[in-house]
Amino acid sequence: MDPISIQVNGRSFSRQAEPRMHLGDFLRDELHLTGTHLGCEHGVCGACTVLVDGQPTRSCITFAVACEGREITTIEGYEDDAVMRRLRQAFTHHHALQCGFCTPGMLTTARDIVLRLPEADEACVRLELSGNLCRCTGYQGIVDAILDVLQQQRASPDAQFEQLRQRLTAPRSVAMTRVAAVAPVGSASPSTSNSAPSSSKSAASASSAAADMAEVDPVAMAKAKAKGNAIDVHFDVPYPVDRVWEFMGDLPAVASCLPGATIDSHEGERVKGTIAIKFGPMSAAFAGAARLERDDAAKRAVLRGAGQDSLSKSRTQGDISYRLEALSVDNTRVHVDMIYALQGPLAQFSRSGLVKDFVRRMVADFGKQITRRLGGQAVSTNEPQPTVSMAAMMWSVLWNRIRGWLGKPPRP
Repeated sequence: MDPISIQVNGRSFSRQAEPRMHLGDFLRDELHLTGTHLGCEHGVCGACTVLVDGQPTRSCITFAVACEGREITTIEGYEDDAVMRRLRQAFTHHHALQCGFCTPGMLTTARDIVLRLPEADEACVRLELSGNLCRCTGYQGIVDAILDVLQQQRASPDAQFEQLRQRLTAPRSVAMTRVAAVAPVGSASPSTSNSAPSSSKSAASASSAAADMAEVDPVAMAKAKAKGNAIDVHFDVPYPVDRVWEFMGDLPAVASCLPGATIDSHEGERVKGTIAIKFGPMSAAFAGAARLERDDAAKRAVLRGAGQDSLSKSRTQGDISYRLEALSVDNTRVHVDMIYALQGPLAQFSRSGLVKDFVRRMVADFGKQITRRLGGQAVSTNEPQPTVSMAAMMWSVLWNRIRGWLGKPPRP
């Protein structure tokens, strides 16, 4: 085990570090800089955010050894920083902290916002803060403090403030390249919480970019199956098997039955688009591509797809296999086998058994939508379905479980 040499808050340090030690533990345990707080340790809550070469980085999912020769700034390193001085005063004035646990990471992110987005409004600030969680304040004081600092700088520009802004924006491409090398897959790099698309045009651009790189990794799929990330469900459709099979081959029509799905382009058996979900205060829109492989004789098909959320940089990929079984002349059963892998900050939500219940419920609703479409209830394929509210569906799943424990039949 060799020592690593890094610069932290303007001072050079050389310390021993295990290859598996993340930067957050290194700062706290080796350098005793306990202002960096560790919360979820999955890169989700943002409490551990520090600057690596000037860019906000999740220290809990960044290996310390990967920071060899880099410059780290923690919450203790802003004594002479004009931006942080104004932010601290504004946080105090607007009561933007209570327990204080999220505050170091929140201040670091706030500093990046006011330097990078001088014209940000409240909606933009809230979007940029979505990668930092707070359980006390309700965010209003934090948002007000950031808007206050932005207004102060517009009304009374600070020379050092402007120098820091120019330093941040001028070498942006170089800095982002360096940080990308530091952060492991799925980490919250600068674009994780700081460059979400703010318009449909940018969202479409993100969709196109993600779709170009979306390919399913068979090794990842094998690991996902071994971990139990597989779901086997079915639903019945009261129509002949041939009619259902014909409908299931129409990708835009099928997408119109899936809540949160939007088709951006369709060519042959390939499709590009987005699926939007909402989990409590967090939203995600996975933009990507999928291709359909059909066996008409056996009435089997596999939909292989992958995508990425532009905000959290979480990536997902999966195989959805389905086969049709004729139960009777006018009744068809659709068997669905799903294998999925999720990487990045949102991966923590894939571990709960409730997720499988949620997917089963969503597939059941999907089957109901197909039945309605086949029954002549038209749904425009050009209009996106409502965003999937995982919170609402999870509550429904939980309530049905409770009813089952009490011996009552679940609600449909």
